Amino acid sequence: MKRIGVWCWRRRTLVVGIWLLVMAGGAVAIGPLFAGMGDTTTLAGTETGRAQAVIDGAIDHGEQFFAVVDGVDAGAATTTAALSAAADDVRAIAGVQSVEGPIAATDGRAATLLVTLAPAESQYQPFTDAGTRLAQLSTALPGASVSIGGGDLIGDDANAAVQDDLRNAEIWSLPLTLVLLLIVFGGVAAAALPAVAAIATMLGATAVLLGFSAVVTISADAITVVTLLGLGLSIDYGLLLVARYRDELAARGDRQEAVAAAWHTAGRTIAYSALTVIAALAGLMAFDVGELRALAAAGIATVIVALLAGLTLTAALLGFVGRWITPRRGRRRAGSRAGSRAGTDGESGFFAGLARRTQRRPWLTLAGCAVVLLALAAPLLHVIIKVPQLEGLPRTLESVRVADVLDQRFGISSQAGVAVLARTDPATLDAYAQRWAGDPEVIRVEPASEVGSGVSIVVLDARGDGQGAGAQALVDRLRQDRPAGYESWVTGDAARLMDLQDELAAGLPLAVTIVVLSMLVVLFLMTGSVVVGLKAVVVSALSLAATFGVLTAVFQDGWLAAPLGMLTVGGLSPSMIVIVFAFAFGLSMDYEVFLLARIKEYYDAGQSPDAAVRHGLQRSGRIITSAALLMLIVFACFAAADIGALQQIGLGLFVAVLIDATLVRCLLSPALMTVLGKAAWWAPAPLRRLHARIGLPEATALPVTVRTGDAAAPDGGAEPSVPAAGADAAPAGDAVAPEPEPAGSRTR
Repeated sequence: MKRIGVWCWRRRTLVVGIWLLVMAGGAVAIGPLFAGMGDTTTLAGTETGRAQAVIDGAIDHGEQFFAVVDGVDAGAATTTAALSAAADDVRAIAGVQSVEGPIAATDGRAATLLVTLAPAESQYQPFTDAGTRLAQLSTALPGASVSIGGGDLIGDDANAAVQDDLRNAEIWSLPLTLVLLLIVFGGVAAAALPAVAAIATMLGATAVLLGFSAVVTISADAITVVTLLGLGLSIDYGLLLVARYRDELAARGDRQEAVAAAWHTAGRTIAYSALTVIAALAGLMAFDVGELRALAAAGIATVIVALLAGLTLTAALLGFVGRWITPRRGRRRAGSRAGSRAGTDGESGFFAGLARRTQRRPWLTLAGCAVVLLALAAPLLHVIIKVPQLEGLPRTLESVRVADVLDQRFGISSQAGVAVLARTDPATLDAYAQRWAGDPEVIRVEPASEVGSGVSIVVLDARGDGQGAGAQALVDRLRQDRPAGYESWVTGDAARLMDLQDELAAGLPLAVTIVVLSMLVVLFLMTGSVVVGLKAVVVSALSLAATFGVLTAVFQDGWLAAPLGMLTVGGLSPSMIVIVFAFAFGLSMDYEVFLLARIKEYYDAGQSPDAAVRHGLQRSGRIITSAALLMLIVFACFAAADIGALQQIGLGLFVAVLIDATLVRCLLSPALMTVLGKAAWWAPAPLRRLHARIGLPEATALPVTVRTGDAAAPDGGAEPSVPAAGADAAPAGDAVAPEPEPAGSRTR
């Protein structure tokens, strides 16, 4: 890590030039990436997945959409004539395959036309021409309004809305994080470096994602992952590196030596952090679900790009602007004061005082934290698992409003809860479907329609929620009583939810094993203890339960949904649950590593378990708080999106980080470590011997060179830099302004 940092610092022009090319490539890739987004919800190997493959193979037309003319007398001769004339005009447009209708609404106050385009590489021009002609109906029929949507336009509008939400999140989150970085660092140059690294990470990951799109289908959720992790992790990594550089500059006075020392320690920490997040995301690969595997690939690629940007671009930028980045005023004489303050370091400060109060009543603190977390998790007892469809889209989208009108006033379902696809003609399928018209869970059976040559589909409108227990029971009965004489598949929202749950249940044991085992191994290699690893996993699980309880209360029950601007979708998406679990678990382990690394260092230096907890929390509390605030800003901007999926992911990660960085790391973990005492560091003798051979203790800081005439001092003063007691042994995840180590700390 030291060699990487110094090499990039010396060859700053080359490194920055390479990253500018990467960023330019990412900027060019944005358009093609969004244009090539597809549907990753197909579950290959399941019945609904096979049904979708049959539909895709049978369709012999392009996009379909509806034109709804409202505020007219659908039975009037003038209305019929105007609609028929418009239909004839649209049929004559090049690229239009057919126009069906007009179809009257059940209340007689509206009519609709179904327009089907011919298959073509680009359908923009025929769609535009048809829309322009249909819009003229509002002139031909005074008082009428024309809306175009439904059909395939819903997905197109949803993708466009996702793009707008991502752009707005980036526009708001970057300036806000920059303001916070200015407060943390107190200087423009130091604050700008993490922000530049974040931009480079997002653009670089976008270019990588475009390459992935050549072999796998990329969805809007994958792009969300790139933006979320790109902003959050790269800013955090830049924060750690620049903060450590300033600390080393205070002790050494030479910029190149400060880069070498910072990368020797903090560079190792961000690599360690990246591996932790990658391990959590790797668990998604255990699911045989294309969407989750695509998200895992996008997330892992983003983490790697964020790590490379932190290690290389940040070092190169320090070569250009390092002269304007100075140590904190309180750190310039830290070395000379180390001896006099060594005995009191870690016993004063906000976080040390918080730990001291916690240690006075650790059992009461544990009980209080448990009660709060369990209360937050209580809504999970009645959680409903469903895949949000139109409920997760805002009504500001015209295509969604049209879909609502079609369902409520025309009896045309845009999201079928239960459907039967068959290799037969519509009349034969209608005859089979009518047998189910008297089923207690069926409201109506819609007329069967032809999907393509020899393939038809019929929709059975289920009573109540289209993905509820009744609809799922209907799917089971249909799958047990299939029509004879031709091939058929039961599909629809309810069937897909059932298949998705089966796939998730099959992969869940392996996914949890991968995530938990990797975390236990990582924490054992760092601490040599099996107890702290188990403690971390249990506490993180409790924190995640509270997070999902909050999400259930907001998105299912509607608590505070209106003030927060959230869409109430009636349940939690199973894919969202898995995504938030993997991401939040990985991020929470980051904070656990920061805290445990400090506590372990003081404990190894000979301090008592209680003193080590106080000192460790004092020294790591600021970095955990700063990193968490940066993450909260990013996640809050995503939670402010209009699309329900982005809202669930953004709010879920926001709540997870908020709970973890405050209640868990500042109260629950210190109290639990106090109760455990020395037992927290226990491991069986064979594992202790194994750790002695292969363990990964904190990196030893480079020795401080004694210099006169400190070149880094802004006032030009000549202050000797001397080794502070333990200052050179500060772990890589140091706080923004760490204090010197206490007397008796191990010198490395």
